[in-house]
Amino acid sequence: MSSGSNNPYGGSYGGQMSGKMSFGSASPGAGAAVQASGGHIKDTTTAAFTKDVLEESRRQPVLVDFWAPWCGPCKQLAPALEKVVNEGNGRVKLVKLNIDDHPSIPGQLGIQSIPAVIAFVNGRPVDGFMGAVPESQIRQFIDKVAGPAGADQAAEIEAALEEARALLDGGDLDGAAQLFAAVLQADPENPKAAAGMIDCLITLGEMARARQMLESLPPEVSSQAPVQAVALKLQQIEEARKLGDPVALEHELALHPDHHESRMKLAKILNVEGRRDEAAEHLLLIMKTDRTFDDDGARRQLLQFFEAWGPKDPATISARRRLSSILFS
Repeated sequence: MSSGSNNPYGGSYGGQMSGKMSFGSASPGAGAAVQASGGHIKDTTTAAFTKDVLEESRRQPVLVDFWAPWCGPCKQLAPALEKVVNEGNGRVKLVKLNIDDHPSIPGQLGIQSIPAVIAFVNGRPVDGFMGAVPESQIRQFIDKVAGPAGADQAAEIEAALEEARALLDGGDLDGAAQLFAAVLQADPENPKAAAGMIDCLITLGEMARARQMLESLPPEVSSQAPVQAVALKLQQIEEARKLGDPVALEHELALHPDHHESRMKLAKILNVEGRRDEAAEHLLLIMKTDRTFDDDGARRQLLQFFEAWGPKDPATISARRRLSSILFS
């Protein structure tokens, strides 16, 4: 075999190598694979090739580096290849095969020159390149077989945010905060993660810290819808804390049912306490009784609640239906 710098495989490489391969009969213990660099890189043998490459490639793409100790270009390629694979943090794995010690597999694959790097996906070779190419071309090759890194990260971030929100809704504040913090470390200006972290602080009763974090956000983040929603929630809580004792307000309304100002205050307090249906009920009662109170203030307050609760919240759906019946009856 000779070293070379051309790629004879081209775009149809996978189709050229669809034949069945057999990998010898050496015992699994012969030449055991050597694990390297964080689990993303390892050496393999003829006996271990099926496990290390074909089976592993069903979980993520596996690059096989065919090399030899006497090959100068192999020594040039190896550091760049290993660096890019490690930076991918598991997007692909790299398996190295010394062709001098294990000539049968490169022979079956028709490898004519080295270094040669072949990508396996779902147990089959799909693409490859030859020669000591620069890091930029290695990155392009990995993007081609594994998909763009940005897309992978975006999907991971979105999944982490969904899990964090579920943990927060389920009362696991520590777990939610850890996930939101991890997303913010990867994407410091992610508005959903920032909003989630502020929401954790609010739920913990850390209003001062929540306000501090909110005010420290750059304008391009604080103006995003998720942050605006949690900012409104914080504002409503801060306002409700100034409204008085809910027991006293309920007593006042028992004596004077038409005292709309007390009813409005009570609705805000109930909202902060998470009693959304009851809060909406008080505002809807004001609307039924007197639309002129506070220049239709009950309706405007209810719309603020909807904005903070979100359109899919059961309390929003129920109260919006009843609001429509009042407005359009």
